[in-house]
Amino acid sequence: MDDHDHETEDGRVTSPMQEFTMGQVGTGFVVLLVGLAVVFGVPLLA
Repeated sequence: MDDHDHETEDGRVTSPMQEFTMGQVGTGFVVLLVGLAVVFGVPLLA
């Protein structure tokens, strides 16, 4: 088995070694911004 091949014998891929796309990075960044807005923005408005 190659060091970069992280599939197990039954075809599963282990995390967090899976590759991800730039679209997934963008989605994660948007989720981060919304979370920060909720954590810091809402208390400032209340």
